[in-house]
Amino acid sequence: MTLRTTTGKLQSRRDASLDNQVIQVLIVLLDVDPIIWRRILVPASYSFWDLHVAIQDSMGWLDCHLHQFAFNHGTRQVKYLGIPDDEFEEPPIVPGWTVPIHKYLPHFDRACFSYWYDFGDDWMHSITFEDMFQADEGVKYPVCVSGARKCPPENCGGPHGYKMLLEALQDKQNPEYAEIVKYIGRYNPNQFSAKSVEFDNPDARWEIAFSEQR
Repeated sequence: MTLRTTTGKLQSRRDASLDNQVIQVLIVLLDVDPIIWRRILVPASYSFWDLHVAIQDSMGWLDCHLHQFAFNHGTRQVKYLGIPDDEFEEPPIVPGWTVPIHKYLPHFDRACFSYWYDFGDDWMHSITFEDMFQADEGVKYPVCVSGARKCPPENCGGPHGYKMLLEALQDKQNPEYAEIVKYIGRYNPNQFSAKSVEFDNPDARWEIAFSEQR
């Protein structure tokens, strides 16, 4: 697989005039029960790459798989944002770091704005724009303001595998219990604290992701 970055360095489309504005976003992980969700505040100047990093960090994913945003745009045609891949030209993927979120988020509706992480486990999230307002002076954004439940472990088999994992963890007599505990360690699905969420610099994350591509 060859990832296409178009240039040797990050060219993020950020609008500095929006640095004093923040966007409130609701993230809901689909097809799991009980619900896993986060509410975050991100700079309105962010690109979709930046939003991707904020979603990863607030949810608790490790950003070790590909991702893709999908939404209806203008003529109701689906538009995809993420990481272009030379091996798969259809559907065309627009580099997320070249698209500012503020131009698109206010026009989304829940049914057509999604975030897909890990094309093997297929973790689908609904992303909802909720509000846009003045940033608080002295606050460093992004910020996670609320949420519920711990993110599923990476590579656990998607929603179905996660359901089986939770069932096994509830029964120490389950033949898979010891192996699961050995693999993921101590795991409490109910554990989550918005205050404990830490956000990486999206530019630094981009450099890490594509350092081997240059």
